[in-house]
Amino acid sequence: MSAQNPEQDLPEPRRAEPLDIERGDEVERTAPRSISAADRVRESILTGHFAPGARINEVHLSRALGVSRTPTRAALHALAAEGLVDYAHNRGFTVREFPLQAVLDAYQIRAALEGLACRLAAERGLADEQRAAMEQALRDGDDILRHETLNEDDLVAYRAMNVMFHDAILAAAQSRMLMEAVRLTLNMPGSTHRHIVSFKHDDVRRRHDDHHRLYQLIATGEGWRAEVLMREHVIGLAKQTV
Repeated sequence: MSAQNPEQDLPEPRRAEPLDIERGDEVERTAPRSISAADRVRESILTGHFAPGARINEVHLSRALGVSRTPTRAALHALAAEGLVDYAHNRGFTVREFPLQAVLDAYQIRAALEGLACRLAAERGLADEQRAAMEQALRDGDDILRHETLNEDDLVAYRAMNVMFHDAILAAAQSRMLMEAVRLTLNMPGSTHRHIVSFKHDDVRRRHDDHHRLYQLIATGEGWRAEVLMREHVIGLAKQTV
C-alpha cells in the first residue's frame, strides 16, 4: 500500500454492466457507479487500507475506481453521511478518526444489538436459507482450524466465514430496523467484524466454539442464553482492542 496515495492501490474495478435498453431502464449510470464506488471505498476504510486522518485525493481515487469524478464525489458524500469520512470546504475529504472510547462504545452497542438479534432469531425460528448459511459458516471455520498454524489466507477465509455467520443471525432476526442499527456500529474501523483483532489459533478456536454454541442455542429456541453468549462474544473482542 502506498503511504502517500493509498487510492492507487485499490483493487481493479469490475466491468460496469450496460443498461438494459430493451427493458426501458432509464436510470443514469452515475447512481449505480457511485454506489459501487462507495462500497469499495467503505471496505478499504474498514479494513484499514485508508489510515484514520488520511486525506483522500479525488483525482487519484476516481482513477483507481475507474469512474469519473462525479460518481466518486457522490460516493464520498455518501460515506460522509455515514460518518466514515469528514468533509471540509477547501480541504476536501479525510478519513474520520475515532477515539478509543468511541470504538469501545460501538462494541457495547453492537453487543446489545447482536444479542437481541440472537434472541429474536431463536424466538422466530431459522429459515432453511439461514440455517444453511450458518451451518456452512461453521463447516468453513472448522476446516480453517484444522491447520496447526494460521496464515494470511486463513485470515481472509476466517473473516468471510465470520461475516457470513453474523449476517445469517441478523437475517434470522427478521428486523430491518435492527439490521440497520447493527450496520451503523459495524461502519467504524476497529469495531467491524471485518477486523480480526487477534489471529492466534487458540483465540480463533475459542471464538469459533462460541459460534457453534450460538447456533445450537438459536436452533433449539434458547433465546435468552443465546443473547447472553453473543454479548460476551462481542465484548470479548472489545477487550482485545484496548
